[in-house]
Amino acid sequence: MTSTLSELLAVEPLGSSLRDALQHLIDTKTKPPGSLGRLEALARQLGLIQRTTRPRVERPVMIVFAGDHGIANEGVSPYPQAVTAQMVANFIAGGAAINAFSGVAGLELEIVDAGVATPLPPLPPLTEVSKLVSLPMARGTRNFAHEPAMTRDEAIAALAAGAARVRHHAALGTNVIGFGEMGIANTSSAACLMSRLCSVPIDECVGRGTGLDNAGLARKRNVLAAALARHPNAREPIDVLATFGGFEIAMMAGAFLEAARQRMAILVDGFIATAALLVADALAPHVREYCVFAHASNEAGHRRMLDHFGARELLALDLRLGEGTGAALAVPLLRAAVAFLNEMASFESAGVDERNERPSSERPERGH
Repeated sequence: MTSTLSELLAVEPLGSSLRDALQHLIDTKTKPPGSLGRLEALARQLGLIQRTTRPRVERPVMIVFAGDHGIANEGVSPYPQAVTAQMVANFIAGGAAINAFSGVAGLELEIVDAGVATPLPPLPPLTEVSKLVSLPMARGTRNFAHEPAMTRDEAIAALAAGAARVRHHAALGTNVIGFGEMGIANTSSAACLMSRLCSVPIDECVGRGTGLDNAGLARKRNVLAAALARHPNAREPIDVLATFGGFEIAMMAGAFLEAARQRMAILVDGFIATAALLVADALAPHVREYCVFAHASNEAGHRRMLDHFGARELLALDLRLGEGTGAALAVPLLRAAVAFLNEMASFESAGVDERNERPSSERPERGH
């Protein structure tokens, strides 16, 4: 079943009816108040998302969306588009970083061909490729240096396709999900989305991507500045997505929307994934309330994106790989947050005395 755009945008506010109950449980565990730091806020957020004082991490999933970008024809990446197809094959064969990290984190891993430009290399036997879902909107987007990357209808169809993958996993019991990506030149797309949606000069959004040298970086900035100038009227979120986005980014944006509608905890990865969140957030601002910002990427512009959301990342490891790797590394922290909330004793149940407040006569006067 395909959701309409209006259905996708119907994201409920997180709600706060359980906030006091969750905070009481957190504060009465056998520990000094606040001593588990960010894990306490994470446990509270998971409880609010799941509407329970006993949140769980159930069947966590990582979906990696792959797609190519016509803007690559302008020389904004040092790698050819064929690398996207080659990396998809590597994901399927189990040889990428996200495969290794998903195993560590206990994540189900799915790869979605959202619009890879070149044919995939020969793949393993069918029994080994069940992780691949083929949903190409087209074989790569158009070159937004000259024309919109996709039509408005294509953008909406990609949003719906990403949402459908989330519904599939929700039906299997998933309540924690993350999104990764693969696509040559997708940092160029993300930079333009950021510039237009956040009203930030393009030079503050553009980074080296997969390793541009100084000359390449200067060229990338010039190409993207000219592209933005070519499309001055693309201002509404769907139009911005259609003009500058990629099919993998559009599917991620739809996946963010549906995951929030399904009241999942959403692990936000790096620069590209957060650009997709910018689109989803512009369409339905309550989406951000369901997001756990996994890490701060080393890609230029990501810190400014996090500031846009008022977000504090869980990890700062100087990653800039994509694929959902930073999001995967945060899963053990979610497991730890629900474990302390569900398994740690309270002062009362453990028979441990709580801290005594000193009588007012013994408290130091303020100002001394």
